[in-house]
Amino acid sequence: MSEFLSDADFELYRKLVYDESGIHFSTTNRSILESRLKERLREKKLASLREYFQVITSDKEELKTFLDSVTTNLTRFFRNQAHFDAIEKFVVPALIKAKGYDKKLKFWSAGCSTGEEPYTIAMLLKEILPAGWSFEIVASDISLKSLMVGKEGFYSDSRIQGIPEHYLTKYFEKKPGGYSVRDEIKKLVRFDYHNLKNDLGLRNLDVVFCRNVLIYFDEAAQKAAVGRFWDAIASHGYLFIGHSESLFGMNTKFEFVKTDWACFYKK
Repeated sequence: MSEFLSDADFELYRKLVYDESGIHFSTTNRSILESRLKERLREKKLASLREYFQVITSDKEELKTFLDSVTTNLTRFFRNQAHFDAIEKFVVPALIKAKGYDKKLKFWSAGCSTGEEPYTIAMLLKEILPAGWSFEIVASDISLKSLMVGKEGFYSDSRIQGIPEHYLTKYFEKKPGGYSVRDEIKKLVRFDYHNLKNDLGLRNLDVVFCRNVLIYFDEAAQKAAVGRFWDAIASHGYLFIGHSESLFGMNTKFEFVKTDWACFYKK
């Protein structure tokens, strides 16, 4: 047992994080929670965990900051390329056929972190959609800090690895120390603060990406989130989750789709 984070305090904070976000801290990732709590206590110049608990349960902004600090924001451009191949070769052609006269696609990047995923989707759609078609992308996350990075659209040299050369030339501007996403792509992505425990109110979406987020939820929270995705997706729409995640064993109405490129789910 840690001297800093007692079992009782661990339970207290673990329950708060779960109730507020659906993120489940097991004993194996207890050290992450502990290190984030130490940071917040230092930052707020507070002496005890109970004192900090009083603060976050009465101050909504500090609660947001704390939840932001406990989420991990690992992402990169064109992460899991197979998903983007499936979008290009299977999903977009199927949607074009299904939508008929409505020539607009609606995507949601849920748990978008610092914006690499929604910008990847935007660049890909710019490349592959036929003339006369348009699209919109909503990108949401529980981390305000990450959303600010996404909105700004500047990525250091080390963060742009994996972007094909012609995409980099066409959709980014070289700046000292990194690259900025060009405005023509930035304006296609709307960043929005959202906690997946709640309904964002989006409806008739063609594609939802929620990759490597459900692994932080327990079964009940996963099921609730997947149910909200079902409500948000149009009758012909698709759901992409992380390649280490699965809806198997979960009682959902989504249909499993296996293609030559990747596996995903269809409403």
